[in-house]
Amino acid sequence: MQPDVVVVGAGIIGAACAEALSAAGVRVTVIDRGTPAGGTTAAGEGNVLLSDKPPGPELALAQASVARWPKLLATLRDLLGSEQAEVEWDAKGGLVVALEHAEALAEFADHQRSAGVRADLITASDALELEPNLTPDVTAAVHYPDDAQLQPVLAATTLLAAVKRRGGEVRGDVAALGIRPGGLRTSEGFLNCGAVINACGPWAGQFSERVGAPINIQPRRGVVLVTSHTPFTVRHKVYDADYVGAVESGAADLQTSTVVESTRAGTILIGSSRERVGFDDTMRVPVLRELARKAVRLFPGLARVPVMRAYGGFRPYAPDHLPVIGPDPRVPGLWHATGHEGAGIGLAAGTGQLIADLFLGRPPVVDPLPFRVDRPEVTPCT
Repeated sequence: MQPDVVVVGAGIIGAACAEALSAAGVRVTVIDRGTPAGGTTAAGEGNVLLSDKPPGPELALAQASVARWPKLLATLRDLLGSEQAEVEWDAKGGLVVALEHAEALAEFADHQRSAGVRADLITASDALELEPNLTPDVTAAVHYPDDAQLQPVLAATTLLAAVKRRGGEVRGDVAALGIRPGGLRTSEGFLNCGAVINACGPWAGQFSERVGAPINIQPRRGVVLVTSHTPFTVRHKVYDADYVGAVESGAADLQTSTVVESTRAGTILIGSSRERVGFDDTMRVPVLRELARKAVRLFPGLARVPVMRAYGGFRPYAPDHLPVIGPDPRVPGLWHATGHEGAGIGLAAGTGQLIADLFLGRPPVVDPLPFRVDRPEVTPCT
């Protein structure tokens, strides 16, 4: 059966858009030039965060996503069964700590509270009670009870399983070549459809050029360390206050900040780094050393825990740090859902809902205007 919509990109964002549309009765086909959930999603940590976002459109989308994720997962369990819908959801909460500049951390949390975020300023001794392995050099901390974590590949494949259960199709190793009236040209032939969603992540800029509607989405590389199985535990998602600045920065050179969390597998994930190096996937030892050094400063006991491996990936970076979500006025039938950078896992549920709302003409879950494609930072002047 001919699909109504073809989603190009089977990562977490494409999967969430496809799931939300299929739940509303839209016929969906998802294609990916590689393995579904095998690109940026496979290189993610699984962050579902409010704590790193200042008041504004992205925080509003994050709040909608945090509210939607548990309901969406319950729907998926009802549809697929508990075993197939297991995504390792963990509402563990987040802890942001300051080793210096405690005033700036408190001010940031105060602004978030004004936007409805639960951000509880606590003392250093309170932080050590929550995380006994923290360095005693902590001067202040903010507890975010609504931060959560999930396993990104499991989440994406579960969303795609729901699409298939509802009669949709998911096809890997199929490249999108261009849009023609009536559908999409692919490496496997022409797909008739009414709309195409560009959910290509860091490659969304390349795809947009191919279809004649370029958007300024660039890859931003990040690296994560993974320890061996260890009894050393981190109860929350813990990061230092510098992380917010790194997320908001548009600098191309290397930036690192400490992010540490345990997984259900008994390992510890250590991040994070950001640098714009194109699609160069070289693993640089100085970056790994810097991540390890900063993690040990935050959790001194990690010095005795061996690192098992490291992995890296590319995040879809938009110059104004806002996703691109919605229709493209330049090419009839073309939609975009990209530019989430390192927040795609957490923002996916809200993004899928927003795409479905706009596509079906429903009241949108958040104001779509800030995410429109025809904004100067994203659409080059012609």
